[in-house]
Amino acid sequence: MQIDTKYFGPVEYEHEDLLTFPNGLFGFESEHRFLPLPFAGSNGSLLCLQSVSTPALAFVVMDPFSLCPDYSPVLSPEELQLLGAEESGELGYYVLCVVKEPVSESTVNLRCPIVIHPKDRTAAQVIPEGTPYHMRHRLGDFSDRGGAAPC
Repeated sequence: MQIDTKYFGPVEYEHEDLLTFPNGLFGFESEHRFLPLPFAGSNGSLLCLQSVSTPALAFVVMDPFSLCPDYSPVLSPEELQLLGAEESGELGYYVLCVVKEPVSESTVNLRCPIVIHPKDRTAAQVIPEGTPYHMRHRLGDFSDRGGAAPC
């Protein structure tokens, strides 16, 4: 199959490459299928989540552990069940990034991660209970502290 993407032009993909969000993303509840596309040179830590049904809709997401090694969201039993997982450790995590100029002013949302079950490629955006993280962590704050988490 082929998809026209926001950042990469036309891209070939297979159905099994897609991530399925049963409940969509916050504010985009009708968007259920996304193609994860890695940005060059990121080793998978920086992705574009391209909507399959809306070519102009794509989100930039980052591996939160590359910014905050101690990042530790805890999912509720209901969230784990939605994703078909028994524990949080079997899941992959990404956080939405709002890209700004200069890049150091870009922000990441550590409060509401995107959680992916790698086995069946089911995904959800969640808000873990009692989390100390915020919705707008400035990228420049991570590098200013030598990689120490501002969270």
